[in-house]
Amino acid sequence: MTTAPAFTDADTVILDHGTGARRSRELVELTAATLGDVYTGEMEDSAILTVDGAQIAVTTDSFVVDPVLFGNGDIGKIAVCGTVNDLAVAGAEPRYLTLAMILEDGLPLSTLVRVLTSVRETAKEAGVVIVAGDTKVVRKGEADGIYLNTTGVGVFKRPPLRMRDVKPGDKVILSGPIGNHTVHLLSIREGLGFETRVLSDCAPLNGMLDGVFEATGGGEGVHSIRDVTRGGLNAVLNEYASAVGTTVLVDEPALPIQAETAMAMDMLGVSPLNAANEGCAALFVAPEVADTVLEALRSHPYGAKAVVIGEITDEPEPRVQLQDAEGRRVTLAELAGAELPRLC
Repeated sequence: MTTAPAFTDADTVILDHGTGARRSRELVELTAATLGDVYTGEMEDSAILTVDGAQIAVTTDSFVVDPVLFGNGDIGKIAVCGTVNDLAVAGAEPRYLTLAMILEDGLPLSTLVRVLTSVRETAKEAGVVIVAGDTKVVRKGEADGIYLNTTGVGVFKRPPLRMRDVKPGDKVILSGPIGNHTVHLLSIREGLGFETRVLSDCAPLNGMLDGVFEATGGGEGVHSIRDVTRGGLNAVLNEYASAVGTTVLVDEPALPIQAETAMAMDMLGVSPLNAANEGCAALFVAPEVADTVLEALRSHPYGAKAVVIGEITDEPEPRVQLQDAEGRRVTLAELAGAELPRLC
């Protein structure tokens, strides 16, 4: 069992611990080490548990979105999608959610009703039901209006997907463009003027992934899936490179980035590869099923722009490299913290 390090009062939690990048991973590792033998997680998006001989998936997440309301969604939609997607990428069928709310004194009831309406409508689309909940109210200034926590339970009708099953030769597929969620929210927050042309990609992906599993005979050749949220594609690919122990090679020209998103990111001086998303999945699949997976993704509205962006190589160095049209490579370093403020 790993022993948690000792700290002094000078050592504190910082904002970078919540970004989904390297410092977030370090905080999770610290938590796991401190919990010791009462923690059984495998650092996947969902825990895979056996109950009376049946396997279920369990996941939990908290949402602190700013702004809580945005052009084509809100914190309620993100909360349901985020938890449903964590279950779906594990290969589970999402069934049940809990909903806990921390409300700030002074929150308009109209805002609360809009958020709850989004929870209801998104849950219906995803085919899940809310089975338990909790509400706390804090004093004005102690929260950004509303924070949500959702816990999800899913059941397995196929073998669970695990990161450790990815292997050299696997193709990396993105189900859609990256960076749109980040640009949409930052545009509203900072008055950049892109929010009507770049919409959040927030969506429940379980229906789209069900099509992939069906097309591949229950997921044959689909080795792992990860939703690309905090930390962006950079964090996801670096995590897989570390887990597999080889280089992930990305075809930079193939990356799906909307023109307006690229323009906004350039203005902000940040990379779409580090941007948060709420409706994009990275799939790691055997090369012989890549075309089948692409066809299944593209047949669904949420996967219409799916593309192959790279592959897992057998080069024995755990890194992510971008390759340009001329074949030149650069290494994509994992960020320690935030390039951007919190967006999910």
